[in-house]
Amino acid sequence: METSRFDIADYLDSKEMIAEYLNSVLEEGDNDDVIAAIGHIAKAIGMTKIAEETGMSRPSLYKALSNGAKPQFETIMKVLKAVGGQIRINPIST
Repeated sequence: METSRFDIADYLDSKEMIAEYLNSVLEEGDNDDVIAAIGHIAKAIGMTKIAEETGMSRPSLYKALSNGAKPQFETIMKVLKAVGGQIRINPIST
């Protein structure tokens, strides 16, 4: 039996799916999870396209979104804008 490696980027095929995925990670994950999720989204859309829209090189983008990376907030905001996302703050229900 042949198996293939699971890649979440293969399933991020709509803006709604991307938003749901990122919101879920933001609610449940830590900093590393959020950076990884943004990397998965960038991969799903296309690193070349994201690099062009952010003004970053592809290698810099891969490095910034790699496992264990600590990208600057500015980088995260550029990538979020390029993937069509935004950060929105909602009050926490008590």
